[in-house]
Amino acid sequence: MRQPIHTVYGGAHLFKPDIASRFGAIALETLRMYAPDPASLGISEAVYERVVRKLEREPIEDYRIDFEDGYGIRSDSEEDEHAISAAKAVRGRLNAPPFLGIRIKPLTVASRPRAIRTLKLFLETLGDIPPDFVVTLPKVTESAQVGELVRLLEPYGPKLELMIETPQAIIDSSGQFTIPKLLDAAEGRCRGLHFGPYDYTASCGIVAEHQSISHPACDFARHVMLVSTAGRDVMLSDGPTNILPIAKSGNVQHALRLHFENVQRALKHGFYQGWDLHPAQLPARYAAVYDFFLRSFESAAARLRNFIEQSERATLVGGVFDDAATGEGLINFFRRGLNCGAFSEDEITQRGINLSLRE
Repeated sequence: MRQPIHTVYGGAHLFKPDIASRFGAIALETLRMYAPDPASLGISEAVYERVVRKLEREPIEDYRIDFEDGYGIRSDSEEDEHAISAAKAVRGRLNAPPFLGIRIKPLTVASRPRAIRTLKLFLETLGDIPPDFVVTLPKVTESAQVGELVRLLEPYGPKLELMIETPQAIIDSSGQFTIPKLLDAAEGRCRGLHFGPYDYTASCGIVAEHQSISHPACDFARHVMLVSTAGRDVMLSDGPTNILPIAKSGNVQHALRLHFENVQRALKHGFYQGWDLHPAQLPARYAAVYDFFLRSFESAAARLRNFIEQSERATLVGGVFDDAATGEGLINFFRRGLNCGAFSEDEITQRGINLSLRE
């Protein structure tokens, strides 16, 4: 199954059927103005060309219509209106992102009634659920909230995603890891887990000055997410870079570079998806992902080709010893790179590799 490389979160009041083309236009303008050549982002010509083509063809892979943090606190009548209008926009969408969904408010005592009302209004107005449509539940603290969402979604059919942004979602009051319990409560309906670094670090008592997606506390949470979902067909998404590459931020090039570095750091940690909050972040997102895979493409192809030729025997290529586990990692590298569009199946075949790599 294809995993999108990012999710764009945008307030429900802003969603329109042409959201993808509007984001693409802003992203291309940002690229031309602030990163007009490959050297601006420290990438190759081949990567830069792929970024431009991606922004022209499919600027958004996954979009989340947000009724939570990106939406704010509004009157019931306003949220009712936006739930209905957003559902109608989805129903009449053109050239929509291939993955789509909504984020409701948390199923806590305070916001539960509003979350349920918005969810039902939206889904009933929408009618037929599009393929790969998902409902995201934020600020999960216990498996009972997940079980309730499963029951709410049962008449409609979409899968769900869970936000991991509280310490309780990592380790519960008994000292046990929570994520396996959350996934069990989802009864096979959970498509992914999205990490929320800023709510998480705030809940851990880290002061605002030091809240960062790269904080060691976030690394711990991400590693727990990795090991808790191994072998369970659950897609993981990292959080966002909160310094946006827009003029009022003061230094657009710095913000682009920071987002680029954060995306590549996530990839190294095994997180192949992340949030984007603004269309101006898209150039850095795609540049970072394509650079990550293309930079290692030739050496990985040589290692995998030799590994295949030697079948299951360990091999030594260029000073790197490859055993069976490393061979699996190489295959995963090509599968991920192929599915995200960093390179094509023809380019892989031209390197003497002939495997069924698509997920």
